[in-house]
Amino acid sequence: MTGPVKYMKEVVREGKRVRWPKKDKFWSTVAVVVIISVFAALILALEDLAAARIIDLLKQAFGG
Repeated sequence: MTGPVKYMKEVVREGKRVRWPKKDKFWSTVAVVVIISVFAALILALEDLAAARIIDLLKQAFGG
């Protein structure tokens, strides 16, 4: 047996071998990931706004 069926069976078998974390550890880890992601998104948004403002200022300065 080859192809997608074999692949999916191996995925299920491997998933059963994984040692999953306890619920409290899982949710605390999820919270950390969400907080870091929001922080990174805010930083990137601020950098994007700053870059857009600098580009606008350069366009105004050079008549573009």
